[in-house]
Amino acid sequence: MAKTKKPSELDQLLTARNERMRKLQEIVKEAIDEQELIINNLANPPQEAISRGQRLADKVAAFGGSWTFIVSFFIILTAWILYNSLAPKGDNFDPYPFILMNLVLSCIAALQAPVIMMSQNRQEEKDRKRSENDYLINLKAELELRSLHQKMDLLLQDEVRSISEVQEKQFKLLTQMGQQMAKLTAGR
Repeated sequence: MAKTKKPSELDQLLTARNERMRKLQEIVKEAIDEQELIINNLANPPQEAISRGQRLADKVAAFGGSWTFIVSFFIILTAWILYNSLAPKGDNFDPYPFILMNLVLSCIAALQAPVIMMSQNRQEEKDRKRSENDYLINLKAELELRSLHQKMDLLLQDEVRSISEVQEKQFKLLTQMGQQMAKLTAGR
């Protein structure tokens, strides 16, 4: 009959240490899995549903705030003034105080200003959502750091307890060995 061998104290210590390492690896794997979900949400945000009017406001604001608009508007105004100043009296459609040009400019400004404000409001809303997202990410990072500190504290406590147990067992073994040595030397 084969006798089952009782595991030695060293084997028990190594097994306990391997078990602690396995638990730590599981904790790290769970944390990584949670992080992947957040990273995927940030890398692929949901598409924003915007209306046709909002799209138009964004395009008008983008064009109205561009150098293309400024240069083309300057060219049109210069051509308007030159034509109406240099054309013969009957051919000019807006003579010198350029009242029609002032009316057109006022209308453009009156229409362009609210459109640009709508676009700015949308951009402000995007920025607000982005800052809320940044706040949530920072909050999550802070919570993760706290969690890691707690895990490290628990691991350190467990390691200190484990080391104390090992030292206690070593002390008992040394005491037993000392007693056996004393018996051997006394028996001589």
